[in-house]
Amino acid sequence: MGNEKLTKDDIKKIQAEIEERKLVLRPKILEDLKAARAQGDLSENFEYYAAKKNNRENNSRIDYLENMIKNAIILDDKNISGVSLNNTVKVRFVEEGVSEDSWDEEVYKIVTSIRADSMKNKVSIESPLGKALLEKNVNDIVKVMLENGSSYELKIIEIDKTTDAEDDNIKSF
Repeated sequence: MGNEKLTKDDIKKIQAEIEERKLVLRPKILEDLKAARAQGDLSENFEYYAAKKNNRENNSRIDYLENMIKNAIILDDKNISGVSLNNTVKVRFVEEGVSEDSWDEEVYKIVTSIRADSMKNKVSIESPLGKALLEKNVNDIVKVMLENGSSYELKIIEIDKTTDAEDDNIKSF
């Protein structure tokens, strides 16, 4: 596992999930396992196998999250000028030969990779778009380089410097 870039808020959310899994979910799973085992013949006991699977998945998730915290690089974005973590950025897609007023607009929130969600326009700082926008300012035109070698340009229209990450959940795997 690589060194995940996390904020202090990310760490708190991960620790809360670990605590929930250890103190609430694990005892319930173990109780389900015990009840399934008490039914007798385990060779065709679906409840027993399901409870064992839930127990393995829960323990794997706990291990994964604990290792993520242990190996994390903690980001401090307090002194970054321009676009930084948890900022919301309004951009326009540059279109040659078209009036700027007609360019398509989008709004993105810049987040760490464990909170990225493309369906909600939450863009990871590790993504090509996130990397291109970081530390840029209003009216900057940024070039987003894609892995396949192609690119596109955006103009930054507005930066909301709020750093609220309360509504951003960490990904489940």
